[in-house]
Amino acid sequence: MAGEYVRILAVSEKVDLILASNSPRRRELLALTGLTFRVAPADVDESLLPGEAPEEYVLRLARRKALAGAAHGAEADLILAADTAVVDGEAILGKPRDSAEAGWMLVALRGHSHQVCTGLALLQTSDGRLVTDLCVTDVPMRAYRDDEIADYVATGDPLDKAGAYAIQHPRFQPVERLQGCYASVMGLPLCHLARSLGRFGLAPTSDVAANCQGALKYPCPIWRAVLNGEQLG
Repeated sequence: MAGEYVRILAVSEKVDLILASNSPRRRELLALTGLTFRVAPADVDESLLPGEAPEEYVLRLARRKALAGAAHGAEADLILAADTAVVDGEAILGKPRDSAEAGWMLVALRGHSHQVCTGLALLQTSDGRLVTDLCVTDVPMRAYRDDEIADYVATGDPLDKAGAYAIQHPRFQPVERLQGCYASVMGLPLCHLARSLGRFGLAPTSDVAANCQGALKYPCPIWRAVLNGEQLG
């Protein structure tokens, strides 16, 4: 309706935010927003439901994690939760069980594009309002060699990563010519988070897009469009 508006307030230290995740990568990314937050991981069953699409899967888990944070005594104004899935064709790749499976995943992903889906959920505990957002990013992998895979797996880094890789790994550098959200591939799309906060009439205290691009050394081509509400990743 003409004349309607949402008053946007900067998130201050008076707004108590909990990150319902134990991921160090999500902690590092969230710190780039300038928000004050605490960490209280939420433990939920991450089993895939029959016939569930990857986008539905990550959004469902993000919602469940946010609600679990509230149900288990995490007292805060807002609870932020996220879930990320690596999707290669019809397969959703989780964390590898061992080095052999990590190597298999990296071979499967080599030389073509797959998708990374990240769903996030923000729960306002005062009234139970829950806002979700989704980022789906095409990720083109380079044609890395078998010996590069072996060297990377030997570091142990792939074992706690969905799809057995970290986009930000300084030596392996598995991804080339990314045109989407780098932060989402790491686990938390910051511009999507910023616009979700806007739905509560809140805004980060710092320039999220500039901080993200500076920290990740990545000139993001889509940040303006995302902040303007477009469904891009």
